[in-house]
Amino acid sequence: MSDEAANVAMLKEAYRRWSESHGGTVEHWMSLCDENIAFGSLAQAPPQLEYLASYRARDALGAYFEGIKRDWDIIEYRVDHLVAQGDRVVMLGHLTVRSKATGKIVKTPKVDSWRFKDGKAIEFFEYYDTAQVIQAMAPA
Repeated sequence: MSDEAANVAMLKEAYRRWSESHGGTVEHWMSLCDENIAFGSLAQAPPQLEYLASYRARDALGAYFEGIKRDWDIIEYRVDHLVAQGDRVVMLGHLTVRSKATGKIVKTPKVDSWRFKDGKAIEFFEYYDTAQVIQAMAPA
């Protein structure tokens, strides 16, 4: 199996687990990441969502996953396509979440860009509708 195919298979399984567990497979995600992963989110740490930030180490990612678990109910996490070229895999999908604080629902396209080296994720960046996410956290 090529590295591209192995990376796609690894992510396909990880996203399947994430979707089916509604966000309950944090340890599995952590096991895919290199200890020095460059990890980022389009939101860039707005107020009340500081965990949607950039990280430079796997050990720091706990804050990201804790924030998601604390603030959101994952209603649907759908992967439509996984596209690989060289060491990069891009996931194109959709996300539906509910804010635990306000009850507001966010439905947004979701794109994740991954890079791998020696079977571990060394880079991750996520793209989604940040305006909807921030608005969902605002009191009515």
